[in-house]
Amino acid sequence: MARSFSEPSERNRGPILAVLRRVFADRRRVLEVGSGTGQHAAYFAPELAHLVWQTSDVAANLPDIREWAPEPPPLELDVDRPFPAVDADAVFSANTCHIMSWAQVERLFAGVGTLLPPGGVFALYGPFNYGGRHTSDSNARFDAMLRKRDPASGLRDAEAIVALAGRHGMALAEDNAMPANNRLLVFRRNG
Repeated sequence: MARSFSEPSERNRGPILAVLRRVFADRRRVLEVGSGTGQHAAYFAPELAHLVWQTSDVAANLPDIREWAPEPPPLELDVDRPFPAVDADAVFSANTCHIMSWAQVERLFAGVGTLLPPGGVFALYGPFNYGGRHTSDSNARFDAMLRKRDPASGLRDAEAIVALAGRHGMALAEDNAMPANNRLLVFRRNG
């Protein structure tokens, strides 16, 4: 079986890793929600060797993840169902919120808020709007393409994401600018 390949995963992994080295320095086990092809896990896990990097995604993506990052075996995680019981003190998710409906984003945050212990870290990567506006022409075009494909999807306002996190016991700790008009938002579970 040929491995699936995501070009954006290759392009953005270095800058993401630079932030994760810092914010996950004192973590021990991370759950990646929406592992996609598994490329991020294949790159991050050896670079963050102090962590157990647990991949997860919907059932259809698990074979691809196994090709890139077979250990530990990926978990099936669909935000439309209850989160699996996972011992994790950190969560990472990349490029997920804009391909989900808002109701699914709400369920993602509810699951993460329940899963993380006090002081736990949630690192969320992707493109976001600020003040209801796109941060670049390329993000505006990307948002239009997403909404044409699925009207329930699209770029989310960072302020709405921060408010949603607050409703689930998490506070924004960092908002990191990343290449290609993306951000890496870091939340800490209150406690």
